[in-house]
Amino acid sequence: MKSLDETIMFKLDDLEQRSVRETLETVYHALEEKGYDPVNQIVGYLLSGDPAYIPRHNDARNLIRRYERDELLEKLVEYYVTGKES
Repeated sequence: MKSLDETIMFKLDDLEQRSVRETLETVYHALEEKGYDPVNQIVGYLLSGDPAYIPRHNDARNLIRRYERDELLEKLVEYYVTGKES
């Protein structure tokens, strides 16, 4: 039995460490693979908040829902205007 005084190492899995860019790329490719227009589907999700716009394929729906929609929009606008990620 471990002592309550011990420090336990907590390690995030790879999915937890994904950046917004990596997440959007994964979602984009999942949408393409399913035959959807990725831009229209992502915009639909961002405007409505309805996760049904994003397929479960390749865990895309769960990945995109790890971020708040306003956070995704902020990163997209920042990248569009400055041409770089923060």
